[in-house]
Amino acid sequence: MESAKSNIQGYQNVIVMRHGDRLDNFEPLWTSTAARPWDPPLAQDGKNRAFRNGQRLRSQVGFPIHRVFVSPFLRCIQTASEVVAALSAVDFDPNAVSSRDVLSIDNTKIKVAIEFGLSEIPNPIFIKSEVAPKDGKFDFKISDLEAMFPEGTVDSNVDMIYKEVPEWGESAQAFEDRYYKTVKILAEKYPSENLLFVTHWGAVSVAFYNYFKDATKYVVDYCGSVEMRRQILNGDGFGKFEVVTSHGVSYKYTKIPVHDHVLVSQSPVEPVCV
Repeated sequence: MESAKSNIQGYQNVIVMRHGDRLDNFEPLWTSTAARPWDPPLAQDGKNRAFRNGQRLRSQVGFPIHRVFVSPFLRCIQTASEVVAALSAVDFDPNAVSSRDVLSIDNTKIKVAIEFGLSEIPNPIFIKSEVAPKDGKFDFKISDLEAMFPEGTVDSNVDMIYKEVPEWGESAQAFEDRYYKTVKILAEKYPSENLLFVTHWGAVSVAFYNYFKDATKYVVDYCGSVEMRRQILNGDGFGKFEVVTSHGVSYKYTKIPVHDHVLVSQSPVEPVCV
């Protein structure tokens, strides 16, 4: 691991990323026959987008990623797998399209762990009631999910902050607190490492909310992300996280014609298919 190198300038870097394009947005009938209709995989375009974002992180952000934490939902697992493949490839190939183009992996560069605290928001706004588990329980076989990552990249010694997916009907305040707590605790647990969180729309918005206070006015594209950093002070102290930049995040506004003028309304955005 390159922890010492990562903070040579005295900063810890954290990126919170949304998953890639989910299959049920492209194939609406998929849910009618799926065994787990609440847990769609990525479309191939989503896998490709995730890999390209891994390439972008590797070549453009200016610091290495040392550790990845990921929601157990399949679309996030597949997104993280593509990103990790791009970041861990022995040779950087700008023409590579997906992990299938990676010939060799250096599994010492990055470690990956699944974290229930980064899970999707279990309520009808984010998971339609008709596709949600009838008993409200979300079951995941962690060993199967870990097997989807490049060999040797999973850190099985990491303890989850949350031991299970929250119960069905999680409130807005509860999911905001959960996402914020998860990122904060893990950043404090690994202060000398740069972290990537692969999660859902809500978590990326919460990253904005805690700094700009109007996160509901932001739209997060597939694989959209927020990059934050904090200063490592002398001794054991840390500065506060600040948002450095974002990728695939835009401000939402609505143009309403009023006579001969246009009124810009800053109304909240309703998330769809997160």
